[in-house]
Amino acid sequence: MAERIDGRVALVTGASSGIGEATARNLAAQGAAVALLARRRDRLEKLAAEIEEGGGSALVIPADVTEQWDAEASVQRTVDEFGRLDILVNDAGVMLLGPALGGPVKDWDRMVSVNIMGLLYTTYAALPHLLKAAEDSPRRVADLVNVGSVAGRQARAGAAVYNLTKFGVRAFSEGLRQEVTGQHVRVSLVEPGRVDTELWSHMREEARDESLRRFAGVEPLNAQDIADAITYVVTRPRHVAVNEMLVRPTDQVN
Repeated sequence: MAERIDGRVALVTGASSGIGEATARNLAAQGAAVALLARRRDRLEKLAAEIEEGGGSALVIPADVTEQWDAEASVQRTVDEFGRLDILVNDAGVMLLGPALGGPVKDWDRMVSVNIMGLLYTTYAALPHLLKAAEDSPRRVADLVNVGSVAGRQARAGAAVYNLTKFGVRAFSEGLRQEVTGQHVRVSLVEPGRVDTELWSHMREEARDESLRRFAGVEPLNAQDIADAITYVVTRPRHVAVNEMLVRPTDQVN
């Protein structure tokens, strides 16, 4: 049975669009105060207004998770504003596919910076607060949810560096889980398959066309599908930890 998370505080990275935006809406609807972290202030302000119009609480934090100071300051601002931190959802990410041979190194740098370092910076800053929440909150549990990918399970030509980042997220999630699960901080990895979000628009045209050909005939998931999976994870009773959840479109073979 799902438990509401009234009075809890969640920080969602990548909250200006896609899975992050949908997750923030869901968590607010479940009773959490939500800190919205992303670079695009205008989108965050629009989302915060909608959450507040629905009776929820939202905090706009325009920041770049690839800057360690920004990540640390964002976590601290959340705690200063709302008094605690019970849930961190690391959703910020980029998917810049294309062959490794001759590929733009700047794309590699960007994926490593956002998908790995951004996740590490926010996690490092949030962990002390999550451990405290697991000790003194009424639910006596806290949640860290990392958004990975099916690309963290199977490497493919044309996605080598993206694979590297998502395999890394999977490994880090499992290692960290083993460190903190005994203190009732649940570390969960949600791995989407093909999702229809703006990630696809960030790719170079030839890489995007190749990827879309691979998924021809597959009805994609939408951001709400993954937000619902994340919400399921964080609303489990204290004794239930969903360590890993792979969510593919029904039509997607691998």
